[in-house]
Amino acid sequence: MRILATLFAAVVASPAFAASGPFFSLKNTDFVVLLGFILFVLVLMKFKVPGMIGKMLDQRADGIKSELDEARALRDEAQSILASYERKQKEVQDQADRIIATARSDAQAVAEQAKKDLEVSLARRLAAAQEQIASAQSSAERDVRDSAVAVAISVARDIIAKQMTAADGNKLIDAAIADVEAKLH
Repeated sequence: MRILATLFAAVVASPAFAASGPFFSLKNTDFVVLLGFILFVLVLMKFKVPGMIGKMLDQRADGIKSELDEARALRDEAQSILASYERKQKEVQDQADRIIATARSDAQAVAEQAKKDLEVSLARRLAAAQEQIASAQSSAERDVRDSAVAVAISVARDIIAKQMTAADGNKLIDAAIADVEAKLH
């Protein structure tokens, strides 16, 4: 109804009244356009197009509102998931740091133990080497002594053989036999 009143006021105040000739004639293009417009508005009112447009706009607004609510809910969920992942990442990082620290301390302990074991092994090998050197030295001394005794006996035999006569040899043999008899009885 308001629209019709507005249209009527527009028609009454129209500059078309200032024109020459009758306004309400089908030969006047302004009047024909006005009639077409009024008819168009009446058809829109008859089929309740403004209500349908309002209803569609309300539905669209409700759809946008629900989409915004859903987007907010998704954003909140994403933020909570992100916070959860950040906590998990921090926990994993802390655990990795603890593992690295433990590995470093274990490696240091193993290195110190290896150093001690190496020192013990070196001391054992040094003692074994010194023992082998002492054994080789005593063996060499024994060999030298045996060789010296053998050489001395050989030289003494040669000297005694050259300087001794058969009678002196018999006297020595008899003295040795008597000495053995005395020790055995």
